[in-house]
Amino acid sequence: MVDCFRTETEMSDNQREIYHSENGDRWLLSRDDDGRAFVLHKANPSSGGKVSSIELGDFLGAGKAGPEHQALIRLIGSLVESG
Repeated sequence: MVDCFRTETEMSDNQREIYHSENGDRWLLSRDDDGRAFVLHKANPSSGGKVSSIELGDFLGAGKAGPEHQALIRLIGSLVESG
């Protein structure tokens, strides 16, 4: 996990929210200027509001089955055309 320094209000065309939890945490599928995709986790303000970057492989690794993980899997699946 790598810390990022974006503010809560910054959401560019290179980001798409994949999940927003009841406690206010947000996960966004993001892309940097080089085209590298990653998940940006924005913790809720009461947890300190820390913003972290998570590599896709780490985010979807073994044992990762939370609602935020399932939301990203559904998003990826929606990009595949059905026969």
